[in-house]
Amino acid sequence: MTSTEKTAALAHRYVVRGRVQGVGFRWFVEREAHILGISGWVRNNSDGSVEVLAQGTREQLQGLRSRLRQGPRAARVDDVEEFEAKPVSGLNTFRIEGAW
Repeated sequence: MTSTEKTAALAHRYVVRGRVQGVGFRWFVEREAHILGISGWVRNNSDGSVEVLAQGTREQLQGLRSRLRQGPRAARVDDVEEFEAKPVSGLNTFRIEGAW
């Protein structure tokens, strides 16, 4: 792997299902993303799932995926779907978005 490939921003979208709303899940994701140096956003969906768009290196995204599977203490994660997404230029922070 070249150094360019290591630093190239990848984007993945995650949909987390289980008891993930009303348990601090979005704040947990925001904190973990900041620790990992990932940009993107997290939001609640109307179907009770939480959606995450994350941009970073392959290693950063793998780290986030493993944290999403665990979730905060009060959450129960039943499933994490992962999709490749197009990187969003200019997206260089991580934020919590309002619910749909």
